[in-house]
Amino acid sequence: QVQLVESGGGLVQPGGSLTLSCKVSGLTFSLYEMTWYRQAPGKERELVADITRPGIKTYADSVKGRFTISRDNAKNTVYLQMNNVEPEDTAVYYCRAGLSDHWGQGTQVTVSP
Repeated sequence: QVQLVESGGGLVQPGGSLTLSCKVSGLTFSLYEMTWYRQAPGKERELVADITRPGIKTYADSVKGRFTISRDNAKNTVYLQMNNVEPEDTAVYYCRAGLSDHWGQGTQVTVSP
């Protein structure tokens, strides 16, 4: 049915860069607002970045100026470019389609020296 697959996570040093992707199938991707969330151990899931169908972008204060969300409707994929990462960015990153309960399985990002 609906599937969201995140990829691109890994180990990165503070100040480094990483790009995450989320490929979506089973729905009309261009009709959905897409959102990146993250969850660290012992913490609740939090919103990181959002992009609407018209392309309006919003970010959590903690990542403003460092992360960039984008989407490619032809590829049914949403991206999160992470620059100047910090240890506090360590978490499992998830993507979500619209305001539904369609989530990916997550990709681990670890920021460590």
